[in-house]
Amino acid sequence: MNAEIERLSAATYVALTTFRKDGTAVATPVWVSSDGDHLYVWTEAMSGKAKRLRNDPRVLIAPSDGRGTPQGSEVGGTAALSEAPADLDRVRRLHQRKYSWQFWAFDTFAKLFRRKSGGHVVLEISLPAPTP
Repeated sequence: MNAEIERLSAATYVALTTFRKDGTAVATPVWVSSDGDHLYVWTEAMSGKAKRLRNDPRVLIAPSDGRGTPQGSEVGGTAALSEAPADLDRVRRLHQRKYSWQFWAFDTFAKLFRRKSGGHVVLEISLPAPTP
């Protein structure tokens, strides 16, 4: 596993920065889990970050506190969106393993109170290969 992936996946929260069409950066605190050489974020399909990534796959990511204030160095990468049931199930399990009851509560809240959300998507974040 890439050292940056390990560093970022060890954080409880990361600040995920995505970009509007006009290039304005928008940072959002998110939960992240890892599997191999990718980081994964679980989010609603109609969230601002998902909408921005549909237009521009670039991301910046850094460990952060729960408000999204960076707590370490930022690294650039790209994100791909997936709505495939297998990806959603796998990332749900990764997040449940890492965040336990907190993820269960978050997911339950979303199901009960955000029925018009359009479902969920997985953001698969790729970072550049480390330089030797």
